[in-house]
Amino acid sequence: MLSRETLETYRRMTPSERLQLTFSAMHENEKYLLYGPEEQVARKFQRLEEQNDSRNLALLTSLSRAEKLHPSRQGYGTVDE
Repeated sequence: MLSRETLETYRRMTPSERLQLTFSAMHENEKYLLYGPEEQVARKFQRLEEQNDSRNLALLTSLSRAEKLHPSRQGYGTVDE
């Protein structure tokens, strides 16, 4: 759990600062993602894909639920617009 001070620091950051922090963390941890036997690395990427699929499904479910609650906004923000 992050301290209140740390959370407040993150809240005060600009989007650019938060993105830079994300890139820094990715760069620092990339070597661990690629470390190990080929099978182990493949399992790491498989797990990441499963987690991403799960998050995407949750997002799509929420969007669908919101669309049903607010039918007047149907189609709002689609790529076709």
